[in-house]
Amino acid sequence: MLLHNFSEFLLETGTDEAGRGCLAGPVTAAAVILSQDFENIILNDSKQLSEKTREKLRPIIESQAITFAVTHLHPKEIDEINILNASMKAMQESVLKLNVTPEFIIVDGNRKLNAKLGLKSTFGKRFSKTEIEILKSIPNQSIIKGDSKYLSIAAASVLAKTYRDDYMNQIHEEFPMYNWKKNKGYPTKEHREAIRKYGVTKYHRMTFRLLPEQLKLEI
Repeated sequence: MLLHNFSEFLLETGTDEAGRGCLAGPVTAAAVILSQDFENIILNDSKQLSEKTREKLRPIIESQAITFAVTHLHPKEIDEINILNASMKAMQESVLKLNVTPEFIIVDGNRKLNAKLGLKSTFGKRFSKTEIEILKSIPNQSIIKGDSKYLSIAAASVLAKTYRDDYMNQIHEEFPMYNWKKNKGYPTKEHREAIRKYGVTKYHRMTFRLLPEQLKLEI
């Protein structure tokens, strides 16, 4: 059974991301505040769950959460500020979107959520001074493998994964030759062979190594 809280605060939000290692599509983050009486014996790190189980859990999380938010950061912004910064920014944006300001933040990984704030990019959201101060003011803790230890981080991982999968299913209809409905943009052999054959799209991350031998691709 996963733990409820890391801190003594009741309004503790967990946050996590999905899609960091993909060649195409957004990196997607979610933030979730769960009530103290929330219980679910199935909920775990989304990577440990089947697609069917994740889809079953999503409406349970959404209906029982005190508040939740999801953010996509798209390839142009990922290419501009790098994937690590984009992942953190997506989680920061998700926290700011919550209907209730959290008293404490726990984040999956080894980097505090307010490690870098106010990164300016051409394509994405610009944080206001007020938003930066809000993020600075909330104590937070990074937890390695937190999505397999704390309910709120696990819930965020499920929402991030399912919302991103939905997005990839949608853009699959636009570019079916890459089979994003199946591979979700990850660097599978099939995906890379499609890149080799058809080139790249507006959804590909151009700063990533799209092919094992980085050929010159026509954009």
